[in-house]
Amino acid sequence: MTTRCVAQVITFVVSLKDMLTLIVFILVLGALVFVHELGHFFVAKKLGIRSDEFGFGFPPRICGLKKVDGKRKFFWGNVNAQSEDTIYSLNWIPLGGFVKIKGEDGENKEEKDSFSGRKPWQRFVVLSAGVAMNFLFAAVILMLIFSIGAPQGIDEGDSRFIKSIKEPAVQIIAIVPKSPADEAGMKLGDVIASVNGAPIKNVDEVRAALKNKDGKEVIVQITRMDETQTLKIVPTKMDGADGAALGVGLTATGIVTYKFPYSLWIGAKTTVLLTGAIIQGLYLVIKNLIISAPIGVDVAGPVGIAVITGRAARMGLVYLLQFTALLSINLGIINFLPFPALDGGRALFLLIEKLRRKPIDQKIENLVHTVGFALLIGLIVLITGRDILGLVG
Repeated sequence: MTTRCVAQVITFVVSLKDMLTLIVFILVLGALVFVHELGHFFVAKKLGIRSDEFGFGFPPRICGLKKVDGKRKFFWGNVNAQSEDTIYSLNWIPLGGFVKIKGEDGENKEEKDSFSGRKPWQRFVVLSAGVAMNFLFAAVILMLIFSIGAPQGIDEGDSRFIKSIKEPAVQIIAIVPKSPADEAGMKLGDVIASVNGAPIKNVDEVRAALKNKDGKEVIVQITRMDETQTLKIVPTKMDGADGAALGVGLTATGIVTYKFPYSLWIGAKTTVLLTGAIIQGLYLVIKNLIISAPIGVDVAGPVGIAVITGRAARMGLVYLLQFTALLSINLGIINFLPFPALDGGRALFLLIEKLRRKPIDQKIENLVHTVGFALLIGLIVLITGRDILGLVG
């Protein structure tokens, strides 16, 4: 009976953890999709293009606001509501949002408030607005976390603009293959908490603790995620090291808070740097796929991203916000790739239309986007299956 009760408690706790991961993932994904669609809606409205409905979440509809005789009226249910202006709706599936832009599939070209009847540059601006909002959302998040305190290298940035540094630590940023650290099981991102019982707060303290320990066993306590581990390691002399070494690259880290308004600048700068790094990484992935070389990085689908989101949430709000900003930039970049069904694919058709000086047959364009969408769904299914197998394994 006792064993059964313990098992039930463990199962309940695991279920709560998984439920937390699911809820946080839905909230993060919902925010990213909602912000993206809000960009399309806002710019379309500014250009005088009608949006039939702007919804939070996906149908079926719970309730909404419609405009009748110049007044907003509340209504319940998934009815075919008629409105003089945009219907604002709340829907049952909380995975972001959507916007129905008039003429987005090529219909109503003759009407002034239709997307398909507008000039190519106006349609391009509407298409790119969602991506722009994802970048702006990431920048705002990064500005916020640099204002409240973000984990980073203490040596980074100009100290004149640093307001405070909390939780100083020494983190591993590189490991020499077959070194004492590698053989002991140290990993990138581990924090060295103590050496032979002496607390570690900066890199110099690690060097001092190892100085005369060549060939002698030392007890190193590390922190990995939320877990603390104790490792027995025998330092050795290595090229370029002053005295005995573990074979790791170290950096001092902490929760750094920047002064306002410098936090705004560093947030915008970090957004640009992350965007460049992600584009470079994506280029290498595509290049290696074309030449049949190893990809060199892991590609995660919805399940994999959900797992990482849960881990970030358990590490703390700042880490979750950082991961959300990173996802937002990724979503913006991927969505603007020149692939059918994506915003970038639709923008590519606009470019072709501009070069040809006449529109492409709408049936052909819709068919290409449909095929592209099917390929994307198939790719997501394959990656999701791999993620699930990896979790099971």
